[in-house]
Amino acid sequence: MASTVLNFLLSTGKSIPAIGLGLGGNRSHVVEAVLQAIKVGYRHFDTATIYGTEAALGEALAEAFKSGLVRREEVFITSKLWNSEHEPEDVLSTVKKSLSLLQLEYIDLYLIHWPLKFKKGLEFQVKEDDFLPLDIKATWQALESCVQVGLVHAIGVSNFTVEKLTSLLDYAKIVPSVNQVERHPVWQQKKLKPFCDAKGILVSGWSPLGSPGSFYGTKDVITNPIVESIAKKHGKTPAQVALRWGVQTGAIVLPRSFNPKRVAENFEIFSWELSEDDMNEISRIEQRRTVLAEMFCNPTSGPYKTVQELWDGDL
Repeated sequence: MASTVLNFLLSTGKSIPAIGLGLGGNRSHVVEAVLQAIKVGYRHFDTATIYGTEAALGEALAEAFKSGLVRREEVFITSKLWNSEHEPEDVLSTVKKSLSLLQLEYIDLYLIHWPLKFKKGLEFQVKEDDFLPLDIKATWQALESCVQVGLVHAIGVSNFTVEKLTSLLDYAKIVPSVNQVERHPVWQQKKLKPFCDAKGILVSGWSPLGSPGSFYGTKDVITNPIVESIAKKHGKTPAQVALRWGVQTGAIVLPRSFNPKRVAENFEIFSWELSEDDMNEISRIEQRRTVLAEMFCNPTSGPYKTVQELWDGDL
């Protein structure tokens, strides 16, 4: 890996690479994509139980370790607990299942995927009576136990607002290492990011390019006139500008692509910088949360009747 690659320090004292390959979405070609990414220099891979890519990532890692392409201690693996596995007695078994699929003895970082709880076995297509009463405290305590026995080295959350983090911090014995959220130049998390910085929680950005081409994504990030203008000035792609902005503001970025050319391009963000003027220009981009997650809200059941409640008004 090039010496210029940036790492951030977790609250645990362990380093985490500032860029990781997101493994959500398309489940095909994961093994080839991961091996290619390792050759490019990626050392951070982000998966989740709901993505269905843990097994393929495990296969790729096993091949990389066996061939000497990389050692276990050189890679950082993140996975996440899905909404239907929040019961404390399910947390340990879910972590062990993830470890088996990943063919690993420990997971570097394990996150609560959403502040939601579903009936057992459910994925995205939930009905109003599929929501269960939320008990993040019990789930978090079960994750803390996974740290204590060494199955997970760090724990954190995903899609938590300032208010939800504040509640968690009231009882957490282990402070979340990371909060993984939507973050890119069109949604900069101007309320959440400073809060997390003050609490020693790293922010990790999913959809750092807006996830164009996905059912929930937008092209507004890589086609934004300010981003395009800055890219032209530096001789870079708009995607590289968006990713450089992310790491330059002190956040992890998790671009998702299985296209070898784009995977390599996305990694080329460490040998140059955006100027202060560039950063100021990006800060003036009109803000809007692009993923509202309406499917996780309903007016009669579940913890959030509206998207305003889900995001605590931070839209």
